[in-house]
Amino acid sequence: MLFAVFIVSISAQAQSRIECNALNSRILKYEVHYCVYLPASYDAGGTKNPIQRYPVLYFLHGLGDNEKTLFNSGGWTLLDDLRKQHKLGDFLIVAPEGRRGFYINSADGSVRYSDFFLQEFIPLIETKYRINKGRNNRAISGISMGGYGALRFAFSHPEMFSAVSAQSAALMTESPQELDTAARSGAPLGKVLAVVFGNPIDVLHWKDNSPLVLARKNAAALKKLAIYFNCGQDDNYGFEKGAEALHEELRKEGVKHEYHLYPGDHSLDYFMAHFTEVMEFHSRAFGLVQ
Repeated sequence: MLFAVFIVSISAQAQSRIECNALNSRILKYEVHYCVYLPASYDAGGTKNPIQRYPVLYFLHGLGDNEKTLFNSGGWTLLDDLRKQHKLGDFLIVAPEGRRGFYINSADGSVRYSDFFLQEFIPLIETKYRINKGRNNRAISGISMGGYGALRFAFSHPEMFSAVSAQSAALMTESPQELDTAARSGAPLGKVLAVVFGNPIDVLHWKDNSPLVLARKNAAALKKLAIYFNCGQDDNYGFEKGAEALHEELRKEGVKHEYHLYPGDHSLDYFMAHFTEVMEFHSRAFGLVQ
């Protein structure tokens, strides 16, 4: 009977969990919340035997969402189901709060999110949790605004990430001048872009952070990066044009990548419909499954 109780106790403990916390950033001068998905094996060995270390996938949420959105919208269940089916290896998923800043330093320098992420956040996470450090064990992903951020981080710092994925990334093919004109006519996205990229848009700042420009500028380094992205062919914001443009740019530069244009729009239903595919891509990229 005691043996049976012990087995049940261990089984109950060995479950995946979400751990949420906050970092009081010295760079941003405000508190940044974040959540971490820990696979069941993370706790299975107990605190007295913390041997296994894990790869880490940073996940960037979309505009209007937060660090909890992925796990509160069915992602947690999908992850556990994939592991039960042996389609997914064990890695941590870390989702930081990004607010509405596209995960970059703002044009006026008032918000230095990119500096925070690279200089404060990653070092904190990879010290606090049992993570295998180094490029081969670090990847980044995101949806919409977060897809832009993920591609921007990976394309500007390919020495730091081994893989990147994006769903319906906020890739705009319009010129800064065209976007300024749209903003003056009352386009909702105009106000958001103005805060981050300047009003009018700072053209140099725009280009320095554009995944489309970085794909060309850093093409040689990107050939060592595993790249995946998809978009709905009826995206509400026309981001399928940006996805197609990125596909053509990478193809022209000879950078291997996986790209899919699927039926669908810019919605949670679309993102979750292809979330499994994204997670399997990262598991393969980490070398955890074939």
